Amino acid sequence: KIDELADYCKKNEIKSLGLADSFNLCGALEFSEKLSKVGTQPIIGTQINIKESNILGKITLYSKTEIGYKNLTKLSSLSYLNSSATEEPACELRDIIENSKDLILLTGSSRDFFGKLFLSNKFKNFIEIIELLKQNFKNNLYFEIQRHNDYEEKNFENFLLNHSKSLNIPIIASQEVYYLNKEMHEAHDALRCIGEKSFVDDAERLKLSNEHFLKKDIELKKIYSDIPEALENNYNFHLRF
Repeated sequence: KIDELADYCKKNEIKSLGLADSFNLCGALEFSEKLSKVGTQPIIGTQINIKESNILGKITLYSKTEIGYKNLTKLSSLSYLNSSATEEPACELRDIIENSKDLILLTGSSRDFFGKLFLSNKFKNFIEIIELLKQNFKNNLYFEIQRHNDYEEKNFENFLLNHSKSLNIPIIASQEVYYLNKEMHEAHDALRCIGEKSFVDDAERLKLSNEHFLKKDIELKKIYSDIPEALENNYNFHLRF
């Protein structure tokens, strides 16, 4: 909850924090107001579905300026207008490109759009789409490295690291955060079951590790000790706002 997040930021003297709702910006106003009051700079983003190469999945976008924020709201609206009531809201790739000004794009986790391309062995499509996005986003495009010990996460990371230099795409470390403390994992897992209409002991369902909590600097430095440049790009990311 935003109130708990604001208290955490104040207690731990967090300088800046980004929020990316799925498909919309419903939490952006409350998030901005309450974090600003405790001295933390809010960074506004959203996760938008892309439909391309027979794959539907999310990318993460953050706004750098007021123009970027307007493009976020436009893309969020387009994703709903382009989809039927029975479909997940989604944009076409050209929508993202046409509204890319002052936006930063992160490639997401192994369960998101680019991760799905990788898991489907659509490596050629992956490269072509990244090169097209790079033409428009320039230096506002990052390969996102996440470490939660989740399914296929390490293989996807290796793929991204191998192509980072050849495609001249910087890497950035991130954590997919669903709760503040590690002890909240079981409650969150139960909540996911409710949303997915499944059971906790269902062996077939996708289960996340217990590493999706908001980690402190010292924990992140340990996790990414072998690729410190990924954390350095987090700092550089913050300076661009």
